[in-house]
Amino acid sequence: MNTTAKPSVLVTGGAGYIGSHAVLALRDAGWPVAVIDNLTTGFKFAVPDDVPLYEGDIEDGKLLARIFAEQGTKAIMHFAGSIIVPESVENPMKYYHNNTAKSRALIDAAVKAGVPHFIFSSTAATYGVPEVEAVTEDTPQRPINPYGWSKLMTEQMLSDTAFAHDFNFCALRYFNVAGADPQARSGQSTAGATHLIKVAVEAALGKREHVAVFGTDYDTPDGTGVRDYIHVSDLAAAHVLALGALMEQPERSLTMNCGYGSGFSVLDVLDAVDRVTNRTIDRRMEPRRAGDPGSLISDPSRIRSTVPWEPKHADLDEIIGHALQWERKLGEIRGE
Repeated sequence: MNTTAKPSVLVTGGAGYIGSHAVLALRDAGWPVAVIDNLTTGFKFAVPDDVPLYEGDIEDGKLLARIFAEQGTKAIMHFAGSIIVPESVENPMKYYHNNTAKSRALIDAAVKAGVPHFIFSSTAATYGVPEVEAVTEDTPQRPINPYGWSKLMTEQMLSDTAFAHDFNFCALRYFNVAGADPQARSGQSTAGATHLIKVAVEAALGKREHVAVFGTDYDTPDGTGVRDYIHVSDLAAAHVLALGALMEQPERSLTMNCGYGSGFSVLDVLDAVDRVTNRTIDRRMEPRRAGDPGSLISDPSRIRSTVPWEPKHADLDEIIGHALQWERKLGEIRGE
């Protein structure tokens, strides 16, 4: 597909962590792109100056209609939402509003405006506690927290919408996203973030006094939770490829896992951060958090056989190095 044929893409939550990397990946590949973000957890500095930023909410149908008209939007990448599992257990209605009800409003606006392609930022949390070593897309979806349910409900809405309308979608189920843009153009910027690698890098730089290890009695080799960590730039690249696949076969919708197919425990990650930073992080052992499974590792066979996705940053030390580079730059941006 040549650059002139590429239609405009609206990225929701494009001032946030993963959304901002998708914006960079789209721009780098020559796609016209615009962003809508209410900036509750996003940052204006994460959106490049030449990308239109609409400050507003995705449940604002009038604003969406105006954006679609002004930008000639033909595809949506939907990242806007709430993502903290323990918070979803404590405040489920927030998650069913932000992740499900607002997604319904966005999908409805897309159908009304004739926007035919939709890529959804879903999650491996829809699988709950899988009974298999590596999770495929056909593994039963049994969420164990409101966060996972809120995303699964949106997947169902997309499936029903694609059946009823001239509309196709790709649901990308993320595993544990980490790292930052290799050129340090963006990264995880949220204060009080709960992503392990972000937290550990902050601790290594003296921004936190310690790192809490939640759960040491899981049925895993060292008792701590095991996760499939995927570099955010590899994840963003998967979105661009998925968009191309949707446009090439508009009658087909896709659901694909985004992970590397291998896992690291919490202690593995902390050991790697110690190694990369040449510092020793203070670790505090804490009880399990509500809604956390012991192990979650992807089987990425489907995405690899569907689109030409070749991860470039699948090394844990590299992921940590990029996160560290961004954390230092973020300190400069904020004058810390």
